[in-house]
Amino acid sequence: MSDYILEMKDITKKFTGVQALTEVNLQVERGEIHALCGENGAGKSTLMNILSGVYPYKSYSGQIIYNGQECQFHQIKDSEEKGIVIIHQELALIPYLSIAENVFLGNEQTGQKGVIDWWETRKKAQQMLVEVGLPNEDVSKPINTLGVGKQQLVEIAKALAKKVSLLILDEPTASLNDEESDHLLTILLGLKKKGITSIIISHKLAELTKVSDKITVIRDGSVIKNLVKGTDDFAEDIIIQAMVGRELTQRYPIRENCTLGEVIMEVKNWTCHHPDDANRIVLEDVNFNVRAGEVVGFAGLMGAGRTELAMSLFGKSYGQKITGEIILRGEKVTIENVGDAIRNKMAYCSEDRKQYGLVLSDDMKHNMTMAALPYFFSNHGVINSNEVIVQSEKYKESINVKAYSINQKVETLSGGNQQKVVLAKWIMTAPDILILDEPTRGIDVGAKHEIYLLINELAKSGKAVIVISSEMPEVIGVSDRIYILNEGRIIGEMNKDEFSQEAIMTRIIRDTNSRRRK
Repeated sequence: MSDYILEMKDITKKFTGVQALTEVNLQVERGEIHALCGENGAGKSTLMNILSGVYPYKSYSGQIIYNGQECQFHQIKDSEEKGIVIIHQELALIPYLSIAENVFLGNEQTGQKGVIDWWETRKKAQQMLVEVGLPNEDVSKPINTLGVGKQQLVEIAKALAKKVSLLILDEPTASLNDEESDHLLTILLGLKKKGITSIIISHKLAELTKVSDKITVIRDGSVIKNLVKGTDDFAEDIIIQAMVGRELTQRYPIRENCTLGEVIMEVKNWTCHHPDDANRIVLEDVNFNVRAGEVVGFAGLMGAGRTELAMSLFGKSYGQKITGEIILRGEKVTIENVGDAIRNKMAYCSEDRKQYGLVLSDDMKHNMTMAALPYFFSNHGVINSNEVIVQSEKYKESINVKAYSINQKVETLSGGNQQKVVLAKWIMTAPDILILDEPTRGIDVGAKHEIYLLINELAKSGKAVIVISSEMPEVIGVSDRIYILNEGRIIGEMNKDEFSQEAIMTRIIRDTNSRRRK
């Protein structure tokens, strides 16, 4: 007989104008790693927010049975008292507090009369860090001195400090590189050996198939398929078909009838210094070009300087002591700020859509039109509201943003649809050059496919497209040419017939070893 730590029965949840979940049933066995996957907006996070008390009892219908007892959680504290802890995609850490303070945030170690015992706090925090593989970190340091991967592990330490028995992780590796992701997954497997049950939400199917005992696929608010390791086939194609409701025969759609035109953008001897250290060179003598109708990819490891290159080119949004030339359509141009970049028909979709790409509390139409507002939707400072509405509706349909209205707040959209809003915002500026930095980070395979199709359409319309991605198969799959960046320098250029992960990594490793020998 199965030993279920959790049963969710007939869970139904509605938002204004949206049926988020319909009679969802989920069973999780004690001590297993149970994966939830599905397209953005399928209902995965909503289901976990119900379980953790983010959406309180009576805001949904159905039952939560935990350790054999029906539970009615009215707030997060109620679920945490039972040993259920959720770690959201956006880390709930306070940057300028110490690691120790963050580990016990909301769970302070107090002595007599409610006064915090700082000696006990630091001692226990150090013990928690040992549990998550960070034994050498100084718990007195501010949390913002750690990289994102280590901050994610501190979140797990924070959960362990609450005596967690069921750990929920929502997209825990979305912002991590491969090495950091592998370390986090190893920690999860270690927690499993200690009897801790985990539910993990992720779009990285290779990770799910590696560590999960069971996979539940949710589509349009309903459970479509349950897979059990050792019994069912965990092949990615099977999971994808269940997620999107169709077979994706071409993960990276072929771009046809696309003619390459003249060189639209050329960058010469681009050098950039770190914004906080004028003596530290981040980019050195970078040279590249991109043609009309061409998709050029930038490959490299974390820290290679890809995002720094994109931001420094786009109105000097990053760095100082920037030198070099930008030549657009054969003429040298001066771009000192973002306004100059937009006027020169450049656009940049940032890697962090929530921090740099969107105003989450604002509606969809304002987010879509804000970059183009001064140039296309106003006359002498007077906004043409009707044209804003018309164009927002047009782009909502043309790039298939799933929302009930252009007046819907962006924060209520799924990650994939938020990404489409960012793309629409920059397409509306009528650019000739689009720089797409991590265009599919944190979104599902179905939404990725739609964005790949959009990239193809942009190229076919004569745009010059630059794609930066930490997923090497993605760079290879969408690009016509690839530049390889390592430690701030271009170390190679490849045409399509030369593409392979092995060839790219070989060049990076050789360059790194060569520098170390000097």
